[in-house]
Amino acid sequence: MKNILLSLFVLGVGLAQAQVLRPNEWTFELAQKEYKIGDEIDLVFKATIEKGWHLYSSDFDPDLGPMVTELVFTPNSSYALVGGIRAINPKKGYDEIFEGDYTYFQEKGEFRQTIKVLSLPLTFSGSINYQVCTDTDGRCIPFEDDFDQSSFGIQAAVKKKAEAGAVKSQQKTTATFEKPEDKGLWAFVLFAFVTGLVALLTPCVFPMIPMTVTFFLKEGEKGGNPVRKAVIFGISIVLIFTIIGTLTAVIFGADTLNNLATHWFPNILVFLIFFIFALSFLGLFEITLPSSFVNKMDQQSDRGGLLGVFFMAFTLALVSFSCTFPIVGSVLVLSTQGKFIMPILGMLSFSLAFALPFTLFAIFPDWLKKMPKSGGWLNSVKVVLGLLELALGLKFLSVADQAYHWGILDREIYLAFWIVIFAFLGFYLLGKIRLPHDSPMEKVGVFRLLLSIITFTFVVYLIPGMWGAPLKALSGYLPPMSSHDFDLSSMQAGFVATEENICEPPKYADKLHFPHGLEGYFDFDQAMACAREQNKPLFIDFTGHGCVNCREMEARVWSDPKVLKRLREDFVLVALYVDDRTELPESEWYKSDYDGKVKKTIGKKNADYQIRVYNNNAQPFYVILDKDENLVIQPRGYDLSIEGFVSFLDEAKARYQRGEHL
Repeated sequence: MKNILLSLFVLGVGLAQAQVLRPNEWTFELAQKEYKIGDEIDLVFKATIEKGWHLYSSDFDPDLGPMVTELVFTPNSSYALVGGIRAINPKKGYDEIFEGDYTYFQEKGEFRQTIKVLSLPLTFSGSINYQVCTDTDGRCIPFEDDFDQSSFGIQAAVKKKAEAGAVKSQQKTTATFEKPEDKGLWAFVLFAFVTGLVALLTPCVFPMIPMTVTFFLKEGEKGGNPVRKAVIFGISIVLIFTIIGTLTAVIFGADTLNNLATHWFPNILVFLIFFIFALSFLGLFEITLPSSFVNKMDQQSDRGGLLGVFFMAFTLALVSFSCTFPIVGSVLVLSTQGKFIMPILGMLSFSLAFALPFTLFAIFPDWLKKMPKSGGWLNSVKVVLGLLELALGLKFLSVADQAYHWGILDREIYLAFWIVIFAFLGFYLLGKIRLPHDSPMEKVGVFRLLLSIITFTFVVYLIPGMWGAPLKALSGYLPPMSSHDFDLSSMQAGFVATEENICEPPKYADKLHFPHGLEGYFDFDQAMACAREQNKPLFIDFTGHGCVNCREMEARVWSDPKVLKRLREDFVLVALYVDDRTELPESEWYKSDYDGKVKKTIGKKNADYQIRVYNNNAQPFYVILDKDENLVIQPRGYDLSIEGFVSFLDEAKARYQRGEHL
């Protein structure tokens, strides 16, 4: 135990090695609150630098080595530059490596640039190119941040007043994205708690319910205090999720987490585990612990029982992580950005909500002992749960199949398995099928009859899916419609594919597809070039093969005619899969500035882009850009409101046509 605690402490100390992402933020203001044509005014650029970091200034030899801060302005007839950038009271230092003097800022920094107003309204834009370095181990990160007149509070609403001869600056603004922690600590904790409850509805968690039932049934037979074990079970889940979730995100980064969630090996392994458990529940064999281990457990029953409870909690956390990761992605990505307390509280709140129902359910097997044991009802429960394990375990095989384009479990094959499995379940409940260890059944009880009716109703619901019915209630659990070979719905008028938004054949179109007959790209550069050519905003869909919420958004929101019409006519579309395993040509490999790793696949390239540029790694994530790659509107995530999504698209289109951006 001491070694474990020491290891965790060392990992905690190592947090500083993986938290660096954006240690500097800018605010902008005008030195003069009023101005007119002919006036010279100062643009003030103020930097807030995290403790332990320094920002290189602009007034030392640029050939020395470190990157000097510079302002790059886009020429415009409404202004003229007067002189160059001025650093306000920087500190001086000597770099032994580069053997020269340099200037820098710590905690606070300020630069100024004088411009002359030539015409009104005043319009300007540009970028700040700079470098920040940590004082602890010398790591440095270069940045390029954009600005324009709106960054300084000069809005379109004040143009009339400007033309009259005087302009007053609006409030000072900060050029940063809105982050969850900006909304307040308790709001963020509440959000994390709600996501924990939502995570219980994911397909990775459902298969763990029968395992939990079976485990605590056996634990209840051993005696002892079931409440104590249930509480320890819940506490273990909280600790495991909080420690592993936070430390893994901080140490390895969000890209590695997404890689594990969709890699073929863990998904195939989990599928095999569920398959073996299903066969055991169906009566093919009995899973038992080695006799030597059982004897030791008997000698130290209390200690052994607690170890078993902890192992069960660890299994639950491990298996469900591939589905819960997209939900807690926004929490985990904060861990990689130097925010330490916030992600811990977020993961703690998330895991508490996630563990609470399981803790209560862990007590339930003890209540089962009070039910009649005659009639083999307990074996019937195991068979039903085994069939459910068999059906739900296919989700993991499907994730690997989609990510690697194996084509062995397309949508119609997946549905065929489910139809057969649930049909067998219905016949079993009616007593038409008997398995080993089942007792003879002379008559069907009312409860079993009701369950069979529900099961067969579900089977009838599934059958139209073989011919392309969307099955919206199951959209997050089934392979995407693009993997369906015979889709009647795509032949309807509202779903006919067009090439209006395609400038050239898309890369990777032989492996990747849009839903509902939409046409678009799967490579950002290719899509951006087409958006510029057609003078349309670019709609980016950060998605994934293993993303449950992405499929649900496509089935429930994108399928609406109002949404489809707008996506098809008003935007150039690009779907950036963050978990696709297709390897890029070696000439396109690159080393990421974010984590220093070489990106060799489509998925890793797209995931790196999402994290670096938008400080986000959760999917779905929808971004709309103008032709200069500026954000037109605040990005949008998972939200099943059709009207909200329509408003999102309409507002983005209107802002693009007016030339506005964030």
